[in-house]
Amino acid sequence: MGILWALIVGGVIGWLGGLIVGRDVPGGIIGNIIAGFIGAWLGSWLLGDWGPEVGGFALISAIIGAVVVVLIMSAIMRGTRRA
Repeated sequence: MGILWALIVGGVIGWLGGLIVGRDVPGGIIGNIIAGFIGAWLGSWLLGDWGPEVGGFALISAIIGAVVVVLIMSAIMRGTRRA
């Protein structure tokens, strides 16, 4: 049950990151989950465990990390479309 909860929370974090940036995450639901997990890792690495924890994720740092990941992913996807 813990893995399912982590997938749901990771997907929501990735979705929120996409909403804040104003761009869709490539890959749909799977892309949101990946952006949420990588964003949570990046955010906790940069900011530490900051904010309330849900499903093993520190929400504030995870959302900030997801915003950075979505920006990077959208820049890469935009660059590959031009080439």
